[in-house]
Amino acid sequence: MLDLTGITTKAALYQLFKEQLGFEGWYGPSWDAFWDSVVAIVEMPPVLTLTNWEEFARRCSHDMQILRQVMQDYAVEMAPKRIELA
Repeated sequence: MLDLTGITTKAALYQLFKEQLGFEGWYGPSWDAFWDSVVAIVEMPPVLTLTNWEEFARRCSHDMQILRQVMQDYAVEMAPKRIELA
């Protein structure tokens, strides 16, 4: 589970992912790098639950739309693993 409390920018979200999911040092702030990391580089849990995401969604609505699409694509590509909002 990742708690997004206080995450109000895309850069802060990427940093949280890097620190909490153990992404490689080269990981940079992009959705492509996030995708590569969760699909092929780090061992993801069966279910990654993102909590307290609402403030991020309000402040970064475009990136929240992208994240939702990434979550859908991940569920297809990596089934039965998934990323979900709680």
